[in-house]
Amino acid sequence: MSLLFTPLSLRSVTLPNRIAVSPMCQYSAVDGHPNEWHLVHLGSRAVGGAGLVLTEATAVSAVGRISPEDTGLYDDAHVASWRRVTDFVRGQGSVPGVQLAHAGRKASTYPPFYERHGGVADDEGGWTPVAPSPEAFVESYREPVELDEAGIAGVIADFAAAARRALEAGFEVVEVHAAHGYLLHEFLSPLSNHRADGYGGTFDNRARLTLEVTRAVRDAVGEDVPVLVRISATDWVEGGWTTEDSVQLATALKLAGADLIDVSTGGNVPHAEIPVGPGYQVPHAAAVRAKADVPTAAVGVITDAHQAEQVLADGSADLVLLARELLRDPYWPLHAAKRLGAQVTPPEQYARAF
Repeated sequence: MSLLFTPLSLRSVTLPNRIAVSPMCQYSAVDGHPNEWHLVHLGSRAVGGAGLVLTEATAVSAVGRISPEDTGLYDDAHVASWRRVTDFVRGQGSVPGVQLAHAGRKASTYPPFYERHGGVADDEGGWTPVAPSPEAFVESYREPVELDEAGIAGVIADFAAAARRALEAGFEVVEVHAAHGYLLHEFLSPLSNHRADGYGGTFDNRARLTLEVTRAVRDAVGEDVPVLVRISATDWVEGGWTTEDSVQLATALKLAGADLIDVSTGGNVPHAEIPVGPGYQVPHAAAVRAKADVPTAAVGVITDAHQAEQVLADGSADLVLLARELLRDPYWPLHAAKRLGAQVTPPEQYARAF
C-alpha cells in the first residue's frame, strides 16, 4: 500500500493522505482579504486531491505583511472572506490550514512580478517594518525599527488573535511561520538578531519569541487543533542558524505544543549559496525527525510520485509538501495515485478523466 496515500492523524484532525499544498504567496489580496483568485487557487488543489491545503503566508498584523497585497487575519472582517475558501476546500475532502506569519524586516515590499522592486514608500501604501535589530534585509528594502519589549508582546498577542480568527474562519490546522527570513526567523538567527536583551545573544534568548508565539497559538486554538511550525533548518551561511540549532528548537517546540515541524531552509540573508536540487531539503527534515523525535514535513523540489513515496518510506518525514509542482499540475495527487497504484476517488465531475 502506498504510504503517500495513507491517512495522517494530528490531534483531532486526520488528513486523508500525506500530500500538502505548501504555502505560496499570491500577492493578490486587497486590504488583507482573499478573493476569487484565492478561492480558485486553493480550491483547485483541493479538487486535485491534496490532503492538506495550506494558505499563503497570512499576516497577523498589517505591518506584518510582505506586501500591501498579502492576505491577513488581523481584522475580524477577514473571517468571512476566508470562510468561502475553507468551506470549499473542506467540501472537496481536503483539510484547510492557514500559515500565520509576520514578515519582519522583509515587509512593505513590492510583489515579485511588479516592475518595481524593493521597499514600498508610505505614499504608495507602504509602512515602516519592525525587526529584532534595525538592519535592512538588502539596501533596496526599508530600514526596520527595532522592536521593544512592548512591541514583542504585541506580536505574540497578534499571533494569538489571528489563530482565534482562523478557527472562526473554518481552518482546521494552524501553522506558525518561523522560516525564510521573516520575523521569527530573524529573531532565531545570529545573522539578523544583534540584540543585547532577553531576546538576543544566547540560543535560548533568540528562540524565546518563537516558543512564546507557539505557546500563545496553542493556547488560542485549544487542545484539539494541530499546530505546525515551519522553520528554516539552516541559513546556509557560516555563523548562521544550523540544523543542530533546529533540532534543539524542534525539541523545545514539541514541548510548547507543536505537533509537526515543517522543515524548509534559507531566506534570511541574500548572499547564501543554496544547493537547490531534487529533494535538497529532505535531509534536514530527516535530521529533525530523528534527533528531536517529532513528526516532520519535507519540502523542496519534490516533483515525482515515487520520489515523494521514498521520502516517507525512508522515514525522512511524515508529510510531503509541494509548491511549484502543484502550480504546474493541480491534479498531481490524482496522477500520483495512479502511478503508485493507490485507490482514490476523484470528484464525480472529473471521474471519467481518471
